[in-house]
Formats: sequence, structure tokens, C-alpha cells
Amino acid sequence: MNLNLGRSWLLLSTVLLLICLLTSCGAPSGTPSSPAPAFTTFDAPGAVSTLGYSINPQGAITGIYFVSGGISHGFLRAPDGTITTFDVRGAGTGSAQGTRPNSINSAGAITGSYTDASSVGHGFLRAPDGTITTFDVPGAGTGSTQGTRPNSINSAGAITGSYTDASFVGHGFLRAPDGTITTFDGPDVFYIAPTSINSAGLIAGQYFDVSGTHGFLRAPDGTITTFDAPGGPNSTSPVQCGDPCGPQINSGGTIAGDYQDASRQIHAYLRGPDGTFVTFDAPGAGTGSGQGTFALSINAVGTTTGYYQDMKSVPHGFLRTPDGNLITFDAPGATLTFPESVNPAGAITGYYGDGSFADHGFLRQP
Repeated sequence: MNLNLGRSWLLLSTVLLLICLLTSCGAPSGTPSSPAPAFTTFDAPGAVSTLGYSINPQGAITGIYFVSGGISHGFLRAPDGTITTFDVRGAGTGSAQGTRPNSINSAGAITGSYTDASSVGHGFLRAPDGTITTFDVPGAGTGSTQGTRPNSINSAGAITGSYTDASFVGHGFLRAPDGTITTFDGPDVFYIAPTSINSAGLIAGQYFDVSGTHGFLRAPDGTITTFDAPGGPNSTSPVQCGDPCGPQINSGGTIAGDYQDASRQIHAYLRGPDGTFVTFDAPGAGTGSGQGTFALSINAVGTTTGYYQDMKSVPHGFLRTPDGNLITFDAPGATLTFPESVNPAGAITGYYGDGSFADHGFLRQP
């Protein structure tokens, strides 16, 4: 070999090696893949089953847990994983009685209901310091399965929910932060169920009349706008969900929910502040009667979570990003996965079944 040619080749090889090292030669193009979501599973002390229902911006989770005998109790899981259990004084200790937290706000205040020894429902507000205030809506019935059932609390401490009167007719209510209660009804309805209130005081929910189930939006001035998702008056409540079941509204006024088509298949929808609809189905969702996609929560940026039933009616979790990307998931070891709530950071809480008739709470962090 010519000595000068050999030196030139060596020099060229060295230069190419340096270029390769500086430019990550041979590495896959594009941005690095995101780290896999982190799952944490949890159980309340002494629980037979634990159900995570609501997560706030700081990552605190509230929900219910059951002990033997079907009695429900409340819990608060702090961001560091510490679990505090609680019961409302006066809660019954029989089957299907007890304490049921439904919603936690950014300050850590929790609302929900408790059922007394006569199976009458009452509302409660648990302050961040653990102090519990109970309340009943004027006109709420005092018979078994009647009473007051709060569903949602916003950042200001306003609470919405429903109450059942002595004739088993359901009405809506708004409890202001100062404790003042306003009741309301929809047009020509026999039951109205407010399920979510946002920071602006907009309330979303559903109501039932002779033609079916419909969605509604109540403005802070009391004006009620009714709506149906594409497919007609067949909006539906998920079969498996925490309280509340029904449309959820985020701080921007977008509503997430689900509806049933003429074939009784379930589809998810997003209703924008301008009233326009986007419908979607999770990949793998079943197409049979009662199967499909159930939207249960939407955060401030428009990330939506819920579950879908596959062709065997097995539930799995889904996450829909604001750009429409759909991601499906299951909690580790789950035979059934039910996401219930997503916070502004995209952290999701819910619960899963392990195949042994026990439910456990989970936290999915992005």
C-alpha cells in the first residue's frame, strides 16, 4: 500500500469516527421515547376492597373502602402515600351503609355522602384539617334511599349534587362556600343529577324524562342548557363507576361523557364550550349492547380518562390526550381496570380487580 494513501485513509477514518460520536451516528432519529408511566397500587388499612374516586392537583386521592359486611368508609391518601381513614359521625354500620367520599378539591376539602342506620343519605364536607360538617338540602326526603347526595366540589368550595324528596323525585342543588343552598330542576324531568362543578361555577350533569337521558349545563346565573350527544336522547351512566356517574366538566367548560346509540353501544364524547361535539371510541372497545367507551373524567388541559369494555365485556383503562391520541392500559395484575379521575398533571386514580373478588386502588403517573 502507498504510505501516503494509507495515512489519508487513516485520517479519513478518524474524522468519520469523530463525526459519528458527535452526531450520535447510528442512533434512532427523533426525540427519545417518554418513560413508561409509573403505577402505584394501594389499599386502605383493613380493607376488603379499596376504590380511588378523585385526585386533586397536588396528587391527594380520596375514595371509599369496604370492610366485611359491606360497610363503606372514607379515606384520604396524601401525595406521600400516607392513608388517613375517616367516618362521618352518624353513618350507619349496616350493609350498604357508611361514608362515601366522592370529590376532593385543590385545597384538600372533600365532599360526599353518608348513609345513616335508616339508609337515609346526608351530605358532608370534610375540611383540610379533618373537621367534618354535615348538611341536608331543605326538602330532602327522610325515608330509606332518600336524602342528600353531594357529587362534586370546586376549588372555591362550592358543592353540587342531587337530593331525593319524599316522593322519590330527584332535584339538583348548589351549596355555596358559605353554606347557602340553592335547589334547581330541569324542564319536564322526573330526576336531575348534577355530577360536576368547575372553578367558574358551571355545573354539568344529566336528567331523565320520558324520552330518555339527556345532558345539561347550568350557568352561574341559573340558566340551564340541555343537550344530547349525536345519536339522540340516549346519554347514559356507566354501569361501573364511582359516584358521581355522568358528565364531567373541566375549568375551560369542556364536558366529557358518554352516550348510547340505537344499538345500545356506548361511545364517549367531548362537548366544547361552544356546544360542538367530538365523539370517540377506545381501540379494542366492544361493539355489542352495553359495551363500548365510558368517559369518566377530564382535566384542565383536556386530557380525558375512563374505561372501555372489550368484546368479552372486560373493562380496561384509557387515556385520551388533548390532540386525540388514545392510549389504553391496565393496572398491574388487573383483571378489571376502572380509572375514575385525572388531575392537571395527568395523574390518574381509580381501582382494579385482581380476580379474587377484591378491588385495590391505583395511581398512574405519567
